[in-house]
Formats: sequence, structure tokens, C-alpha cells
Amino acid sequence: MILALWCAAPAQAQPMPRPDHIVIVVEENKHYSQIIGNPDAPYLNALAKRGALFTQSYGVTHPSQPNYLALFSGSTRGIRSNACPLELSGGNLAGTLLARGLSFASYSESMPEPGFEGCVYGAYQRKHNPAANWKELAALNLPFSAFPQDHSQLPTVALVAPDQRNDMHDGSIAQGDTWLAEHIGPYAQWAVAHNSLLIVTWDEDDGSADNRVATLFFGPMVKPGRSAQRINHYNLLRTVEEMFSLPHLGNSMDAQPVKGVWRK
Repeated sequence: MILALWCAAPAQAQPMPRPDHIVIVVEENKHYSQIIGNPDAPYLNALAKRGALFTQSYGVTHPSQPNYLALFSGSTRGIRSNACPLELSGGNLAGTLLARGLSFASYSESMPEPGFEGCVYGAYQRKHNPAANWKELAALNLPFSAFPQDHSQLPTVALVAPDQRNDMHDGSIAQGDTWLAEHIGPYAQWAVAHNSLLIVTWDEDDGSADNRVATLFFGPMVKPGRSAQRINHYNLLRTVEEMFSLPHLGNSMDAQPVKGVWRK
């Protein structure tokens, strides 16, 4: 008797979506369990239930500034402090997008004017605005007041930094959650019908929980649920790079893009 041999075809990697727009919001200094399940953060918890919540997401280091640099350029640039001002050169997410004919902008709440070079202005802190450290990006370094109400006018990738009153650094978790609902919630609703993605993450924890933070993805391409994939800021950068076929910056080269959260 001849036995027919059957071999399963190798599993195909899930294709990476290509959103029309991505908005990345970075919050401050809270560990995962301070946010997830906290009744003071109803908007974030509702968003997490409707999107993908990463339960093993981590900051790269402490303090704040090198985490932002890691997300934006694939490296902490050897920076171990919140020293300001910095003047940096070399590859970054904005530059790789522009080289592909795509677009980028950084929107910082309470920054007084485009291209502002100061370290502090009221509740604005340059340490939370990595684009400010590359002089050639001055025209893309904008106050949050420039965030377009017509979301179709957003750049391909936008980095949003609430000020220290509203990013949970100086203000309360409830205050930060309310700010997100009011200022980012309309984009999240719009994104569902416009092939766009919202990413909310934290730069680092408060030093008490092994730098574990909450990260969530929300958009029509996202499958709701929880993911235990271990990720950090380099994985987030690599994910954006894969979505737009960008070169890999620094440590993102060795990081895996997020997987298992995309709708077929």
C-alpha cells in the first residue's frame, strides 16, 4: 500500500498593516498596575479593552530623556540624564520618514512656538521632546496647539507629548486620563474609520516595578485583546519602521516588531 505523504505548508508571517496615520502619545513615570484596572483612568482602560494591551511592556532605562531618544532614534545616545540642551546628529525616525517621501511632526503641549529651543517653558519640558535635539527638525517641532482638528491633515507619524501637568508626571492619573479623552479621543474615534493607529505608552515606571509600563494600540487594524509579547521602545520603533519599510535605526535592528495583534 502506498501511503500519501502530506506536509503542512509553512506558516506565513502575518503581514504588517500600513496605517495612513500613526499618533504616538508618551505618558510619564507610571508602572503598569497604576494604570490598568485603576478607576482613575477610565478612558485608558476603556481604550485598552477595545484595542491591544501589552502586558509585558518595559521602558529601556531611567530617567526620562534616554527613553524618548530610544523610541525616536533607536539609541539612548549615551545619555544617562535629563541634561538640557542636547544637540544631536545622526539617524532618527523623522529623517527616515522624510527620506521615504512620508511626513512627521512632534506636538508638545505648552511649548510656546514652533522650533522652540528652550529647556523649560511653564509645564513644557524639552527632555520629553526628542525632536528638539536635532536642529534640522526645527520646522517639525510644533506646539500641541498645531495638532490639526482635521485629522486627515496629520503627518504620517505624529509624536505627542502632553505637558508635565497632563502627562501624569506632576498632575494626577485622573488628570492625564481626562486630557487624553479630550484631546486624543477624537483622533481615536476618527482612526477607526480612516485606517489609522493610536499608540499610547509610558517612558518609564516610577522606579518601583522593574520599569514595566502599560502600552496599548488602538485602530481598525488592531485585534482587541492582551499580548504577553515582551516589548520595549525599540520594539515600538521597529514596528513603525516595518509598517513603512524604513531602515532600522540603532537597536531597533535587533528588536522584533509587535506581532499577533493585527486583524487579518
